[in-house]
Amino acid sequence: MTTHGKVIAITGASSGIGEATARHLASLGAAVVLGARRTERLDRLVAEIEAAGGAAAATRVDVTRPEDLQSLVALAVERFGRLDVLVGNAGVSRIGSVADLDVEGWSAMVDVNVKGILHGIAAALPVFRRQVGGHLVTVVSTSGLKIVPTQAVYAGTKNAVRTLLEGLRQESTDGVLRTTSISPGYVRTELIDNAVDDPAVREQARQNMADLGIDPMAVARAIAFAIDQPDDVEIGDLTIRPTRQG
Repeated sequence: MTTHGKVIAITGASSGIGEATARHLASLGAAVVLGARRTERLDRLVAEIEAAGGAAAATRVDVTRPEDLQSLVALAVERFGRLDVLVGNAGVSRIGSVADLDVEGWSAMVDVNVKGILHGIAAALPVFRRQVGGHLVTVVSTSGLKIVPTQAVYAGTKNAVRTLLEGLRQESTDGVLRTTSISPGYVRTELIDNAVDDPAVREQARQNMADLGIDPMAVARAIAFAIDQPDDVEIGDLTIRPTRQG
C-alpha cells in the first residue's frame, strides 16, 4: 500500500517538521489528521491543504494528555474510516548542563518526549490491531546518537523512545505493526526558541541552526519514504542530517 490513500495522523503538526510532513503527505494523496496545541495554525494548514485539493482534518492535541491522543485517533477513524500511520512528532528541548538542576525542564521533556509517544501508542495500537495493520513513525533525534554536553536529559528522552520502539518492534513481528524511528540533525524549526534561558547561548544555538539547518521538507520526504514501503518491508531507523554537521 503506497502513501496515496493512507490515513495519517501527525502530532506537533502546527509548524516545522510536522507541518512540512502534513503538506508533503497530503500532496502525495494521503488524508492527514493533524494535532497540535496551536489550533489557529492547524485550522489555517487544513484550509490550505484542502484548497490544494487534499484531504485534512485537525483537533487540538497536547500529547501529555492521553485523552487528546485518543481524540486524534478517533477523529481519523470517524472522518476517514481508519488510521494507517501515526507520526509522533511533538517534542520539546531544554538545553543546559545537568548541574543547572532544571527539574521543571526535565519533567517537561519526559512528559512530552517520552510519555507523549507512549500516549500515542496507547491510542493507536488497538486500532492497528483491529485493522490488522498500522505503522508508528516517530521523530527522535541525532542528539541521542551523539551525546554532547548541555543535552544529557534531552538525549536521554530520545534514547528512551528509541529503546521503547525497538522493544515494541520485537514484540510485534506478526506482521501487523511497523515501527520507524527518524533521527533528524539540525533542522530549521522553532524547537530551539524555548530551549535555552541564557540569551547568549540561545542566540548561538539559533545561529548554528540558521547556518547548518536543513529544510524540514527533507525530513518529510524521509518520513514519506518509510511509509511508502510495501507492507512487508519495515524501515527501522533513518538518520537525516546536514552534510556539514559534525
